[in-house]
Amino acid sequence: MLVAGFPAGAFQTNCYVVAPAAGAQCVVVDPGQEAVEPLEAVLAEHRLTPVAVLLTHGHFDHTFSVQPVCDGHDVPAWIHPEDRELLADPMKGISKESAAFFGGRLELREPRTVEELTDRSELDLGGIRLRVDHAPGHTRGSVVFTTGTEEGTEVILAGDTLFAGSIGRTDLPGGSHEQLLTSIRERLLSRPDEAVVLPGHGPTTTVGRERASNPFLQVRTGL
Repeated sequence: MLVAGFPAGAFQTNCYVVAPAAGAQCVVVDPGQEAVEPLEAVLAEHRLTPVAVLLTHGHFDHTFSVQPVCDGHDVPAWIHPEDRELLADPMKGISKESAAFFGGRLELREPRTVEELTDRSELDLGGIRLRVDHAPGHTRGSVVFTTGTEEGTEVILAGDTLFAGSIGRTDLPGGSHEQLLTSIRERLLSRPDEAVVLPGHGPTTTVGRERASNPFLQVRTGL
């Protein structure tokens, strides 16, 4: 399996590309601000052809480039229905202070084709099988995607649900701290220690590392 990623834009949001191998079809995960050019470079380097864009949630730092990427490659975007409205109206997902920074307006457009994700469903896209787990807390429609390596190790695309040494913020519209901790406990900490976590910001980690040392999980959940 090939996984390539890069931090995009001012928010340094991790955009990932997942494929069975170089020269194959692939899925793109969370193309954020200023992601188009570096994404095209990754696709060219590995000779990859996108078949879908997957969105872990609807915050605009993860969806900013979804329309040009999807429509430019004629592929659908996949998002949970609870966050779909944020594709065209990202102001609904940010704070008043952030909205003021953008002059109270930030206009984006849905891609031509949008598909809605279902909890506990499985997707087979470009030769990559992914399980979808609804993990609300950061947003109402946050999800995590899980695939596996040839050796059997789980690879989790966690969005802003879990970070290395931290967890997602819950002070934005649709956020819930208790719900986030429940999602982490039930949807992530139930995995094997060696499961790899690819977060929406910051470095890669593992479930075991976060279970043992993440201060938010140690103090708040006792796990």
